[in-house]
Amino acid sequence: MTQATSPHHIYMERALNLARRAEGFTSPNPMVGAVVVAANRIVGEGHHRRAGGPHAEVEALQAAGEAARGATMYVSLEPCNHYGRTPPCTKAIIEAGISQVYYAVADPYPPARGGHQALAAAGVAVQQGPCAAEARHLNRFFFHYADSGRPYVIAKFAASLDGKSATRTGHSQWITGPDARQRGHQLRQAVDAILVGAGTALADDPQLTTRLPQASVSHPLRVLLDSRGRVPLSARLFDPDLPGQTAVATTTAMPAGHRHQLEAQGVWVWQLQAAENGLICLPHLLERLGRQQVLSLLVEGGSTVLGAFFDEGLVHEVQAFLAPLLIGGQSATGPLGGCGAASLHDACRLHDVRLERVGEDLLYQGRVAR
Repeated sequence: MTQATSPHHIYMERALNLARRAEGFTSPNPMVGAVVVAANRIVGEGHHRRAGGPHAEVEALQAAGEAARGATMYVSLEPCNHYGRTPPCTKAIIEAGISQVYYAVADPYPPARGGHQALAAAGVAVQQGPCAAEARHLNRFFFHYADSGRPYVIAKFAASLDGKSATRTGHSQWITGPDARQRGHQLRQAVDAILVGAGTALADDPQLTTRLPQASVSHPLRVLLDSRGRVPLSARLFDPDLPGQTAVATTTAMPAGHRHQLEAQGVWVWQLQAAENGLICLPHLLERLGRQQVLSLLVEGGSTVLGAFFDEGLVHEVQAFLAPLLIGGQSATGPLGGCGAASLHDACRLHDVRLERVGEDLLYQGRVAR
């Protein structure tokens, strides 16, 4: 029997699949799933549904009831060992009489660490693994934030096969088909914040909301980079009736009157330090988002903003949609601006690459090599 087909692997994969059900709803907490197994049968399972709600282990134990005594638990993240908005999961596990715990990956959050040791001290057999890599990827936003205090940055764009994001006249809607656009909304659902620059706001007048068919939808914080206050108050991003919250990152170059009017419409205005070029200092922006407990940031454009994030080495992951379309034209724009690489040796290279067909388009996903 291979590791991938072992019972331990199968039960942990089930815990990971349960955790994914809450994508977009648990931040700043991680996504966690738990399974209770007795006599080679699942007797209880659960997942952390949203921040402040019961943890996955507690849900699984409640579902198992008395069958939990002497059973084995599989959980996608090391059980927490602290009092936060809920009591420690280690306490619930010990009191339920669980005899053995497998967890996929250790908790990186300092106040919650120590679950392994607390369980072992109470006589529970504890073991880390399997599925550690899958568990880290599932909660890569959480792990990155725990290490850096900044959001994990995803660059997302669409392009034709010849690398164009708009025609020579600026026409760009829509390069990709409906399936790819639906996937884009699923990505918005998964992140804490979504960002565009003033040029994109002026050209497209986007809403940056999540539009999915299910009843329960998460709307990320909308972040607009507008160092001088060019985007008018009538922009759809500033509509007070939009679900969720909009923030404008700006500099002292924004007129005070414009700032006050934005704030009167319920928009958060963050005045940040300007870079040498007069635009917003992006590392300072990421620090500001980190203080807001934003664990993940989706950068959607335009090309100047995407190029700036790549030039400063701030992108961690790329999700690029490639359409079966040829635009041509020397003046047609590409998805990435900025200074770019001087040589191929300096070019941004991806690893852990996955290629997926989405309708008629291709989705190219990969992490930026450091």
